[in-house]
Amino acid sequence: MIVRSGSATYSGLGKDGKGHVSTQSGVLSDQPYGFNTRFGDGKGTNPEELIAAAHASCFTMALSFALAGAGYTAGELKTEAKVSLDKDGSGFKVTRSALTLEAQVDGIDDAEFGRIADEAKANCPISKLLNAEITLDRTLV
Repeated sequence: MIVRSGSATYSGLGKDGKGHVSTQSGVLSDQPYGFNTRFGDGKGTNPEELIAAAHASCFTMALSFALAGAGYTAGELKTEAKVSLDKDGSGFKVTRSALTLEAQVDGIDDAEFGRIADEAKANCPISKLLNAEITLDRTLV
């Protein structure tokens, strides 16, 4: 089993509070987050942005390995994930992660690429974690 960790602190309460988030690897270290970074345009990050980055990177790596497993040896994959945070009663919930993929894979046709990409979308660990609608728009160039 592989275990990775992240941590967060939040000083103050509600809209006036300020938080910092860090990752085990140190790639994020005390990065600011709070009401203004989540619901406004304040400098810093937010949970949805971090989930989007995690989903985009997980899916792209899963697709890369699936393509290699199918015998393809050259290409480039670029994925953007847009995570939607919607009102849910008196709170909020993540309702969607929309993946947009642009790919160049030598020697593959659109039908096979679509099948492999859809399998990667369904089977990457972050897709399995999210209880939200996950869509995939893809372009093979």
